[in-house]
Amino acid sequence: MSRIWSTGLMVLVLGGLVGYIYFVDSKQEPSDATNREKPFGTLQADDIEEVEVRSADGETTRLQKAEGNWQLVEPVKAAADTSEMTTIASSLASLEIQRVVDENPADLKQYGLEPARIEVAFRPKGEKELKRVQIGEKTPTGTDLYARLPDQKRVFLVSSFLDATFNKNTFALRDRRILVFDRNMVDALELTNGASKTQLVKSGAEWRLASPIAVRADFAAVEGSLERLSSTQMQSIVDPEGKDLAKYGLTKPTGTIVVKTGSSSATLTLGSTENALLHAKDSSRPVVFTIAPILREDVLRGISEFRRKDLFDGRAFTATRVEIKRGAETITLEKSKGKDNADVWKSSGKDIDSAKADDLLTKLTALRAASFEDRPHASLKAPALVATVHFGENKQETVTIGRSGTDVFASRSDEPGTAKVDGIGLDDVMKAIDEVK
Repeated sequence: MSRIWSTGLMVLVLGGLVGYIYFVDSKQEPSDATNREKPFGTLQADDIEEVEVRSADGETTRLQKAEGNWQLVEPVKAAADTSEMTTIASSLASLEIQRVVDENPADLKQYGLEPARIEVAFRPKGEKELKRVQIGEKTPTGTDLYARLPDQKRVFLVSSFLDATFNKNTFALRDRRILVFDRNMVDALELTNGASKTQLVKSGAEWRLASPIAVRADFAAVEGSLERLSSTQMQSIVDPEGKDLAKYGLTKPTGTIVVKTGSSSATLTLGSTENALLHAKDSSRPVVFTIAPILREDVLRGISEFRRKDLFDGRAFTATRVEIKRGAETITLEKSKGKDNADVWKSSGKDIDSAKADDLLTKLTALRAASFEDRPHASLKAPALVATVHFGENKQETVTIGRSGTDVFASRSDEPGTAKVDGIGLDDVMKAIDEVK
């Protein structure tokens, strides 16, 4: 019984102590935000040209800025993460003392400042010596961090969000992009996945498959792959010098991605998978790193995933003329300008209901492929419908549609192979044609 009372008393005392610290800390009046002291005065972020960070795990990283670009110089030489360094420099320049908690501390250990948990040093342009700030533990309320300047005795508080900003090791501060290229300049993409090879090329604003077949490409699918490549980051570094490529399956790659920008190119080689991570290497650097395996699925897609699914490029609002052959009948619709510059649809020289014409064009140009087949389907020899849509400046496209039981197939005059189409969509088009008639 005495042990229970003793344990209960200790819990009560501890709870009271924590509550008291929380109460005292939370009741301290913060300094006026407009008059808060900035320990580094009028420091400007752009003036910082050297930074040294010692993280909580004890790793020290030194970085320097040359011609506006940050580089790691110790313990490795590599490009730095521009975003991380911009944040660190901005945070140093805007650093504010929330309030001073101890002008002459007798014991810095209670604040996590002996030794300091984190230390950040920097050198502004035109100065030789590094300026430093030491970061300790969080306050009991967790809203602030204890901090100090090594050349001063006082301990003060800074905002707790700076812990995530300054507590960075070397890997976190390096440029972890797996492939570096200018998204706006990309004009070709070459993908090798085992024995499968795919080449996509960009002309103007449009992407096309060039190999193994020449067809239109899905703009969103290609751009999505490029976005995935540009945003994916290394998970870890397994071989900084790339001395044993065979160990990581990189002498016989499982996949290769080549991004071309004019005469330049960037190549990512994919190797073996281990512990749910994929080994990879950028050909311009020796380092072997790991990435999430999902990149393979997101980028090395099958040809059908890169093909454009829309049977028509034109849309109802861009169409100027449509010719539809259905069995023995031919229907021609043509758009012109009427009163007040309004669009007017005519058929055989007579005005027709513009709303019905727009509905037909909307349903026709909305037809999409669900899948593709390499060979023309027999149903297309006796088509259920042949539609030619004129749009833009002297552009036109013809799509032939056939039925085989409940299945519907279609082909474009300028592309090989056959697309399988949703039969309900064709039924809606047929009904819309009858409405126009």
